[in-house]
Formats: sequence, structure tokens, C-alpha cells
Amino acid sequence: MTCPMCEMTEILDSPEKWECATCGHEWPREAQPDQPESARVVRDAHGTVLADGDCVILIKDLKLGGTQVLKGGSKSKPIRLGEGDHEISCKVDGIAVGLKACFVKKA
Repeated sequence: MTCPMCEMTEILDSPEKWECATCGHEWPREAQPDQPESARVVRDAHGTVLADGDCVILIKDLKLGGTQVLKGGSKSKPIRLGEGDHEISCKVDGIAVGLKACFVKKA
């Protein structure tokens, strides 16, 4: 199940409503359709829909553990979208990384 506002999957369960742990959006239980989940939509930090093969640009410096840092403004090779917390798989500066969509913008 995903939040209808931010499309994150961290949903809190209460008897009469659902609540997103990420953005705080609340909606009634009956508003959730009983249909199977459709294709996941991944949006960048500015709300633009991302697709496989797009290139993205980092909007801030990201630490990779240790002393390695990916600088904001670095452009990726074509991306692949996946499931899980880090929706984007790509190479940035020759390093294969998994990124959260909230740290990138479409190039």
C-alpha cells in the first residue's frame, strides 16, 4: 500500500484511517481500493515522473560512507527504477549506487 500524496510505503494502521509516516497525510480506510497495485510511479524532488532510461542530477551532496561523497550537480548515466527504499539504480561518477528519488531531479 502506498500513500496517495507522496507515494511512500510507510503506512501506519489505525481502526478508522490510514496515516503516512513520511508526510503525515491521513485518509479513511474505505478510500483504499481493493484492486491490485498498479505500476509504481516514481517522482523526483520536483514532482517530475521518472522512467527507466532517464538521466538524473543530484540536488545535494550525498555521503557514501567512509570519506566518499557524490557532489550535488553530478549527472547520472541512464537509470533503472526498482522496488524498495532506494528506487533508482544508476552510475554516478563511475560508481554504481542506489538513490532515493527525493535527492535527484530529472536532467
